[in-house]
Amino acid sequence: MTFLVVALGVFIAFTVEAMTGFGSIVIALSIGALVMDIPILVQWLVPLNILMTGPLVYRYRAYISYHLLLKQILPLMGLGTLVGVMLVSDLPTLYAEGIFALILCWFALRSLAHLEAPAHHATVRQALIFSAGVTHGLFASGGPLLVYACARSALDKAVFRATLLTVWFSLNTLLTVWFIFNSNLASQIEHIAFLVPCVAIGAWLGNVLHHKVNQAHFTRIVFITLLVVGILLLGKTGYALIV
Repeated sequence: MTFLVVALGVFIAFTVEAMTGFGSIVIALSIGALVMDIPILVQWLVPLNILMTGPLVYRYRAYISYHLLLKQILPLMGLGTLVGVMLVSDLPTLYAEGIFALILCWFALRSLAHLEAPAHHATVRQALIFSAGVTHGLFASGGPLLVYACARSALDKAVFRATLLTVWFSLNTLLTVWFIFNSNLASQIEHIAFLVPCVAIGAWLGNVLHHKVNQAHFTRIVFITLLVVGILLLGKTGYALIV
């Protein structure tokens, strides 16, 4: 039963990420945390994310915004991640994650209410990207803030998705290398292998859905996904407090 719940969570989460460019690990963690320990689940999900994002990044490499990726996202998120990692031991992570989830829900609701609002000012966008790195360093949830920072830019949906997928492929490749040398990842290979079909089917379905929605609907779906992620993070925090 435990594995079936995780498999369903993986299928749903990776379908969402293949469609929008983000959300797989946070959604899968929120569902999987109901039945198993998060540290082990993270070691399953990070390599699986590489298996999905790698082929999609290669296939849609022509759509990647290298200017945004190399000059803003990776430098600012990298610096923010270092800050977040240094703050981990000084902040009550569980409560910080709950506050982050509330802020995320507010961002999503505000954006859904003002879909025609202009793009963020460059300084605001940079601050949000840096903050995304901090939250990524604190509790591996940098994606939602990064999405909020970029969602109102003039990026086409294909460019938006390809650029985000490249970020996750880069970060999760580094994290997988870290797991190989600093944890017992080899003992988890069998479990990871059993989940590969869920990832493959989810990636195929999400890619099909991505091409079937227009730009306006895509933007709405992105913000709705942000709201769902925020609610799931709140649920995960509440569950952790209870148990």
